[in-house]
Amino acid sequence: MLPQKIPSRIAMSCYWKVLGILLLFLQSALSLQPRVLLVSFDGFRWDYIYKVSTPNFHYAMENGVHVKQVTNVFITKTYPNHYTLVTGLYAESHGIVANEMYDPVLNETFSLTKMNTYNPKFWEEASPIWITNQRKGHKSGAAMWPGTDVKIHGVLPTHYMPYNETVPFEDRVAKLIEWFTSEEPINFGLLYWEQPDEMGHFLGPDNPLMGPVISDIDNKLGYLISKLKAAKLWGVINVIITSDHGMSELSSERVIELDQYVDRDLYKVIDHSPAVAILPKEGKLDEVYEALANAHPNMTVYKKEQIPDRWHYKHNSKIQPILAVADNGWEIVHNKSDIFLVGNHGYDNIIPEMHPIFVAVGPAFRKNATKEAMNATDLYPLLCHLLRIDPLPNNGSFNSVKDILAEVPGAFGADTCSTVIGVFLGSLLVLVFTAVFVKHFVLAQANSMHILHTEVAQPLLQDH
Repeated sequence: MLPQKIPSRIAMSCYWKVLGILLLFLQSALSLQPRVLLVSFDGFRWDYIYKVSTPNFHYAMENGVHVKQVTNVFITKTYPNHYTLVTGLYAESHGIVANEMYDPVLNETFSLTKMNTYNPKFWEEASPIWITNQRKGHKSGAAMWPGTDVKIHGVLPTHYMPYNETVPFEDRVAKLIEWFTSEEPINFGLLYWEQPDEMGHFLGPDNPLMGPVISDIDNKLGYLISKLKAAKLWGVINVIITSDHGMSELSSERVIELDQYVDRDLYKVIDHSPAVAILPKEGKLDEVYEALANAHPNMTVYKKEQIPDRWHYKHNSKIQPILAVADNGWEIVHNKSDIFLVGNHGYDNIIPEMHPIFVAVGPAFRKNATKEAMNATDLYPLLCHLLRIDPLPNNGSFNSVKDILAEVPGAFGADTCSTVIGVFLGSLLVLVFTAVFVKHFVLAQANSMHILHTEVAQPLLQDH
């Protein structure tokens, strides 16, 4: 009897080893962490892709989802909107209300033009997504994204590049590829490029010379795609290409001069055109307001409490007592000796010229699909879903954007679910094969032992 048990033990040992390997493989598949790269081309207006040939943007659109209209937050400037994208909050809620700010509580200033932006107290009314991601045990990497070189709530991204606009786009891409492919890879990357915003200010968005600038951005997107492909990341990570705002064309004939209406000694300008934050000298609020309220037909002036609710731009101490807002295409200056921009942004966020681009491509997204509209605040809950982290309270809506995903959103995301289902079916097939193998192996061994037993016994029978 003992020899008949040996094949069964061997077979069962093989069975449990195979099962153990399959279970480890399934566990590995379940633990796959989706990866996301968020890209911002500053000032890339939604319709730039139609002004000149942009084959790389259209390649991404054909392989992903294009949202035609993204309504960003007021004011439509760089820092407020970049912080909205990574917090899902309106400017009044996350606290980065302008590129130039004065905090009367701190009695301190924040200035993009002076690069005086590193005081964490200005940023800590919110927690950006890289902090939440890292507190869940994941790793983030940021290449120049606004705010990522600030120690917010005592936390920096796992990897980051201190802001330096002279660092080439290619070097920024190289760093992100390195972080995504390292032994301890990041699952979330952020990439920022200053153009075409700078040239849009200098040339104006309608200038034919903007054509080569837009083409250069398209080439840079093509470079990014080629490097992701070379690193075998394209088609594996989810890439979102967007911007903070658009750009409007200005004219020297559309200028509003504050000096014509109010004494400059009565107030201080904190943030500049076209949404001018005005801090009156003590006791001069009403005088300044009355002087400006009906000064020009293309300028609307609000006391803080009068600011329209739809802008979500009044409930914060850094929003100044008076806000003067120019109509689209108009500029507000002290007088015509001030620097004049040919293109600008910061206008009402319902104006089409203020709206940015949005393209999403990757395993989680539908292919060759379009969506009519979304809000910039909706990106944050979408990112949290893709990264499988719980969002903090925000002003966005995941339900508003879940239709751009490849499948009905589940616990793991479409790409991970597909992987798990595939592994499960494959495991099931191997287990069936193993069971059949064990059955036939045991039967074969049993028959072999029976024949051997008969051959050994036969001579003894013949001796009788």
